[in-house]
Amino acid sequence: MTGPIEVRPLSGAADFTTFIQLPRKLYRGLPGWVAPLDLDRRTTFDPKKNPFFRHADSERFLAWRDGRPVGRILAQIDRLHLERYQDATGHFGCLDAIDDAEVVEALLRAAESWAAARGMKRITGPFNPSINAEMGMLIEGFTHRPMFLVPWNPPYLPGHVDAAGYTKAIDTLDYDYPVDGEPTGYGTALIRRSDLANRIVTRPLRTNDLRAEVRVVLGLFNDAWQHNWGFVPFTEAEMDNMASEMRPVVRKQSGVVVEVDGEPAAFIIALPNLLEWIADFDGRLLAFGWLKLAVNLLRLRLRTARIPLMGVKTTYQQSAIGAGLAMLAIEELHRRNKGLGLKTVELGWILETNKPMRRIIERIGGVKVKTYRIFERVLA
Repeated sequence: MTGPIEVRPLSGAADFTTFIQLPRKLYRGLPGWVAPLDLDRRTTFDPKKNPFFRHADSERFLAWRDGRPVGRILAQIDRLHLERYQDATGHFGCLDAIDDAEVVEALLRAAESWAAARGMKRITGPFNPSINAEMGMLIEGFTHRPMFLVPWNPPYLPGHVDAAGYTKAIDTLDYDYPVDGEPTGYGTALIRRSDLANRIVTRPLRTNDLRAEVRVVLGLFNDAWQHNWGFVPFTEAEMDNMASEMRPVVRKQSGVVVEVDGEPAAFIIALPNLLEWIADFDGRLLAFGWLKLAVNLLRLRLRTARIPLMGVKTTYQQSAIGAGLAMLAIEELHRRNKGLGLKTVELGWILETNKPMRRIIERIGGVKVKTYRIFERVLA
C-alpha cells in the first residue's frame, strides 16, 4: 500500500464493526495473540453501553489507506480524572495498526488534535478505555500465555509510539504466581504476631448478592488505591456494571475478603482466564461456540486465572499489618482454589514504583512475566 493515509472518525455501524474487528485481522496468527470476543468489545467501546462514558467524552478513529483499514485509535477525556488532578490531560487507547510508523503517527496525531481542541495540554495512554479497564502497551512478554482482559500488541508498536515523540510515563508489571503447591504461610505468621490476630476473619465472596458484594470490594478498592499513580475511582454505575459482567464467571472461591472487627480491610478477586476456552473462536461466538462456552462456564475449571483487583485499606498500608493482610488474602485464595485444577494466577497492573507490593509477590514465589508501558506526550 502506497497511497496517502486518511484518519477519520467512525461514521455508522459498519465503521464500528471495522473498529471492533480490526485487531484480529491485523494480528491473526501472531504468537501471543488471541482475539477477544466481538460481543464483549462491542459492549466495552459503545458509549451507550459502558458507564465509563457517562463521565468521559470520546472519539473513535480509523486509519485508511488505498481503501483499506490499517489502524484504529480511541481518544478520550475523563472528566473525573480532570476533577481529581486538574492537569489538562486527555488519553488515548485502542491503538492498533499495521507495522508502519507513518500510520501510527497519523493515528496519534488525530487523537492529540481532538484532545487539544478541547483544551488538553498533555495526552497519556493507552487506556482501553480507562485506567480501571485494560491499560498499558506491552513492551516485554509478547509470547507469554495470553490472558483474559489483558491488552496485547505486536512488538513493533511501542517503537512506533516512541518515534512519534512519546516518552515513558510509568510501567506496570504482571507476575505469575503458582497455586498448585502449598501456600507459604507468611501472611498467617505476620498476623499471628500482631494484636489483630483474634479480630481477623477471612471469608469467600458473597455471590448470593453479587451487586452488593462488588460495591463492598470496589469501595475498598477506591480507598486502597486512592494514592496510586493515575487513580480514578469507580462510580456506582461502573460497580454495578462490573457485577453484571462478573456474574457468569465468579464463584465463592473466586475471591476473598479479609475483615477486621467485622469491617472489610483487604480483598482479592481472581477471574478465570476465558482465553483458554475461546482461543479457537477467532472472536466470534457461533452456535458451537455458545455451547462450548456455556458448558465451560458451568464447570468453571481452568488452569489459569487473572487477579485484576486487590487492595488493603489505607489505614493498614505502610505497615507489617498491611503486608500481612495482603499476604493473608493471597494465601486464602490459594487454599480455596487448591485442588480445583487451577495451576497459576497472574497478578497484574502492579506499578513499578509499588515496591512493597512487589516484595510481597516476589517473596511468595511470584515471577515477573510481562511489562506494560503508559506513554505520555506534551501537546503543543
